[in-house]
Amino acid sequence: MDEHRIAPRRRLLKGGKISFGGAIIDCTVRNLSETGAALEVSSPVGIPERFTLVIEAGHIHVPCRVVWRKETRIGVHFET
Repeated sequence: MDEHRIAPRRRLLKGGKISFGGAIIDCTVRNLSETGAALEVSSPVGIPERFTLVIEAGHIHVPCRVVWRKETRIGVHFET
């Protein structure tokens, strides 16, 4: 399988939050790199194209843009 990512991702299993417009949705960060992440959610329905990913354990608050969606996963690119 060809790898098209800009930066290598490392597997991870941390709790996170998707924050937008006053709403917060829990997620699990499945992998992470300097440029993006894969998030596991109960349902991607209602999650906007842009939001802030919050990982409290790492003191991370980063704006994101959704680049792909699957049944229970979302791939995001960090916007800096």
